[in-house]
Amino acid sequence: MPSPKTKSPARSGGSPVLGSSNNGRYEFMSLTKPMNRSSPPHLIQRQGSDPATARLRASESPTRRRGSNSSTGSGSGLQEEDGIRLNPSFFRVALSSLLAIDLWLSKRLGVCACEDSSWGSVRPLMKLIEISGHGIPWLVGTAYCLFKSDSAAGQEVMLNLFMGLLLDLILVGIVKAVVRRRRPAHNRMDMFATFSVDRYSFPSGHATRAAMCGRFLLAHLVLAAPLRVLVLLWAGLVGLSRVLLGRHNVTDVMFGFWMGYWQYNLVEMLWLSPQTLQGILGQLA
Repeated sequence: MPSPKTKSPARSGGSPVLGSSNNGRYEFMSLTKPMNRSSPPHLIQRQGSDPATARLRASESPTRRRGSNSSTGSGSGLQEEDGIRLNPSFFRVALSSLLAIDLWLSKRLGVCACEDSSWGSVRPLMKLIEISGHGIPWLVGTAYCLFKSDSAAGQEVMLNLFMGLLLDLILVGIVKAVVRRRRPAHNRMDMFATFSVDRYSFPSGHATRAAMCGRFLLAHLVLAAPLRVLVLLWAGLVGLSRVLLGRHNVTDVMFGFWMGYWQYNLVEMLWLSPQTLQGILGQLA
């Protein structure tokens, strides 16, 4: 019969994870299983104060389950809100990718940016095409034809073309001042007759003017088929020269063509009739 003074292995060893069986062998006790009432008080207190065990019991409680079920409806709303938040980032990434492609393509196509470029010998021809699409030659030529025209129909056409050119200058200047996109880094600022807003690149004023004047000439002048082809070819070469010379990026020219196309529709909406023309000329006289 064992002596009453013999201590149990759990107490003598001081380890909370060891227990003794009846045959005198030590066995490991599970910390997750509840201890019986015969366990020492300090072991019961340590098990109850275990943070991991407390969290596990709280998650398995019926109140927690009901709360999780009630939050299922709000979870779907949070998912939709997260989806809405992700959309702007997706558009920003797509826009940044398109701008990167635009800059890369514009730099590759700027083969006439300087005399040392691969197509530097074609630069004088491109600059001549650039001048043909400038606003000052178009304004001066239209004003000359307006005052030299003998017919009322010719004066009406030239007057509306002159108004369209002024409208193009105003709209392009406003967009450039708002967007403020810098010109390509490989551009040389040796352009003909530049102004304050011409240091900005978006949109291409030459492209808008070429598109609007091209539509205007094809619609209001009686031209033979070869001349009509030359008008379209000239408009395309003006836009192409802006990229080859390094003046603009590709998107600047594309948006300029689109803007000039719709500017012609605005000119048609604001078209001055012969009666209005006579009144204006009478006041000027």
